[in-house]
Amino acid sequence: MRISRRAVSFGGLGVVAAGAMSGLKPARAVDLPIVDPFEGEGDFWTAVEAYIYGYPLVTMEMTRRVVTNVAKPEGSKGPMGHLIKLREYPDASFTDVTAPNADTLYTTGFVDVGKEPWVLSIPDMKDRYYLFPMLDGWTTVFQVPGSRTTGQGAQTYAITGPGWEGKLPDGITEYKSPTSLVWILGRIYCTGTPEDYKKVHAIQDECQLYPLSAHGKPWTPPAGEVDPGIDMKTAVREQVNRMDAVEYFTLLSELMKTNPPTEADAEMVEKMAQIGIVPGKDFDKSKLDTRFVRRIPEIAFGRIMLHFKFSDGDIRNVNGWGFTTKTGVYGTEYLQRALITAIGLGANRPQDAVYPTSVRMKDGLFGRAYDGAENYVLTFPKGQLPPVRGFWSITMYNEKYFFVENPINRYSISARQDLKVDPDGSTHIYIQNASPGPDKESNWLPAPKGKFILMMRLYWPDDSPPSIIDGSWVIPPARKA
Repeated sequence: MRISRRAVSFGGLGVVAAGAMSGLKPARAVDLPIVDPFEGEGDFWTAVEAYIYGYPLVTMEMTRRVVTNVAKPEGSKGPMGHLIKLREYPDASFTDVTAPNADTLYTTGFVDVGKEPWVLSIPDMKDRYYLFPMLDGWTTVFQVPGSRTTGQGAQTYAITGPGWEGKLPDGITEYKSPTSLVWILGRIYCTGTPEDYKKVHAIQDECQLYPLSAHGKPWTPPAGEVDPGIDMKTAVREQVNRMDAVEYFTLLSELMKTNPPTEADAEMVEKMAQIGIVPGKDFDKSKLDTRFVRRIPEIAFGRIMLHFKFSDGDIRNVNGWGFTTKTGVYGTEYLQRALITAIGLGANRPQDAVYPTSVRMKDGLFGRAYDGAENYVLTFPKGQLPPVRGFWSITMYNEKYFFVENPINRYSISARQDLKVDPDGSTHIYIQNASPGPDKESNWLPAPKGKFILMMRLYWPDDSPPSIIDGSWVIPPARKA
């Protein structure tokens, strides 16, 4: 990762924008000149790079603490080692998580494979689409059993830690995690009807997660211990962003004892040693200038968010749809990894899913925010529906990324709505507040009266042309009707 001092200094404007999202006080960033404010202070910029490098690991740990800080599975939370099974899609009253989906039911869990392996068993999925990506502590998707990769039959895996050596029972495939912390983020396709809910619930109940030492034995996961000191109300990103540099680097150093850097990170590891961050050791805060303790997080997070606008191709914008195909596996692209952590923690590999998002209509050189007072139409010409081997959908959100209450309780639209096709073979999606009429209602995506956002989900995108991955399939714009 190369971060020039001028780029970060100029990024003061980015800090202002990011402040509104992170809980920072942007007034402090306004004072930054568009010159290097710390000329000659090399350690400051090394600390900024270290902050960006460690942002995924710190965020994953804080997410784990919040998600697992319950005595038993309830809703989207569950103790370590438990499978958390979401049983239905949320409605417009749900505000626990931004950008919820109405296409797949989650089956998830956090495990610590540092002491012993954990076994994940998945039943025969028959013809149902699914994927169970496994993320390490740095948010890398190191394995992803699913329809695309391992097929539909029953399968059993042992997730082993970075130092584990041993023999596994017959019929169990080893997936070695680079870190002790592992997040399993299973998704199973569901149409959302009562009949299909019942079928998916049965599949979820056949999934098993248990420590290797319990293999072949009856095992019930123990109740979780609730820590009253963990903040369960403040958003994880805000909790991370309000840490000062000493608190942040102390936690990062502690986490790296069991979640080590990769060999490719050698250059960054050497740099971080200059400011007291050495893998396997406690943070030596005496090497960090106390003048920088609060400024480092502000500048670093501003630089992360600035990458959304100035990504050198990492983030694309086509016809008003912003998206990236650089997710899940990052190598040494630390800025991209940190940005995806900040705006889309848990992102899949692009071969499994791409999420184009549109917040405004493409209108010549300028774009205008979508407004429910207007009617819009998105047209897919004949033979140009989203090219996927899994499924596609378009989800409607209000300007805060939550579902929109509407008279037909439809939060997303996809091929499962039995979309009507025009005589010329084209398919129109009507995006508006009022019904377009009974003859078009199958193709209607209800919008709120105010501002709204569109998100397209493409699961298992076709990798042969036309494909969104290589840019040969172009997303059509939503235009005023």
